[in-house]
Amino acid sequence: MVEPETFTFLADLAKNNRKAWMDDHRADFDDARRNFTGIAMTLHDYADRFDPSVADAKIKPKQSYSKLYQEPRDRVGRSLYRADVDIFANAGHPQEDFGYYLHIEPGNCYAGAALFQPSKAALARLRARLVDDPVELQGILADPEFKSVFPDGVATRRELNVVPDGFLSSDPAAPYLKMVGLGCRKEIPEALLLEDEVIDLLIEIFCAARPLVRFFD
Repeated sequence: MVEPETFTFLADLAKNNRKAWMDDHRADFDDARRNFTGIAMTLHDYADRFDPSVADAKIKPKQSYSKLYQEPRDRVGRSLYRADVDIFANAGHPQEDFGYYLHIEPGNCYAGAALFQPSKAALARLRARLVDDPVELQGILADPEFKSVFPDGVATRRELNVVPDGFLSSDPAAPYLKMVGLGCRKEIPEALLLEDEVIDLLIEIFCAARPLVRFFD
């Protein structure tokens, strides 16, 4: 699944997050991108085992994984590049539609379903869905199968201090409305991702996450 050289490249990039270093390691970067694309294609090939809508979708290689280069408006700190990658298995676009993903980062790998970096329009749709039926969402999060795989429920990579304008702090969905994108995740040992057989674990994780994806469809 994940090639050892990919983990090595990402670890080295985290220590040498500079354009000059990246330019000197362009071949390693190209090898990592081929690995990312191959993983995305594998997830798509097995999608009929966790979500037929993904299996029926036409894979878009250029949209199948997050980019390492960070645009100035998206940067955290001074790093030019991300030293991690999200590989998507989506029926739509990963910035527009809730879907499945695999996060690869040395020492911090996990998989699940999310819309973590939504466009402005996608975030508005996500919030509207939350307000429309928070009870159904709570039911999904309380389901024993979902809880067994995702005991922490849903999380976000960025949270507001207050609910956004136009919503009430008393709304039952308020805790989720503060989330600028959200999703669920299950940690995966790095060593397992080196094995092709890890696809069976990923399918199990994605099957457990499917009700959450369907909720936001």
